Amino acid sequence: MSLTFTLDPAVTPELRDGLLDLWADVTNAGGAVGFVAPATREDIRPELVRSLARLAQGHSRLLVGIDDEGRVSATAFLTFNTHRLMGHWLWLYTVMVHPKHQGRGYGRDLLAAAADAARGIDGIDAIRLGCRSGLGLERFYTSCGYREVGRVPDAIRVAPDDHRDDVTMLLTLR
Repeated sequence: MSLTFTLDPAVTPELRDGLLDLWADVTNAGGAVGFVAPATREDIRPELVRSLARLAQGHSRLLVGIDDEGRVSATAFLTFNTHRLMGHWLWLYTVMVHPKHQGRGYGRDLLAAAADAARGIDGIDAIRLGCRSGLGLERFYTSCGYREVGRVPDAIRVAPDDHRDDVTMLLTLR
């Protein structure tokens, strides 16, 4: 099985529902994608609506990986900077691979597809992303060519007694 990646797919009700399912499944499997388990589709829906609004406004682009069964199985949002001095790089947000597909290289495939998409955008020289410490994500992103460029200790509160670092990673595309 492999994933087929599409940049800027039509946002249909089926795609929207697939994104919600993916986001909930990743969250509830312990993924660091903006929520803490347990999370329902309804918990996540407002954030997805905001993300889709950024797409409609031209502030973001959506990369989706579809598995052989036609299910949304991976995704990332490529979000442009609005600051005039930072338009040469973009943010990669909500990087997700469905838990049933993890460990098969699909995360690397997703990041490679995101880098290819960013290279195709005029004037983009780099990708930045933020990740939560404590899950080994820094090692994964480093193995994919990113380098750690910043860290804010205890910036993310997962629970009242569980703080994690907010780690900034950078991939130079030039």
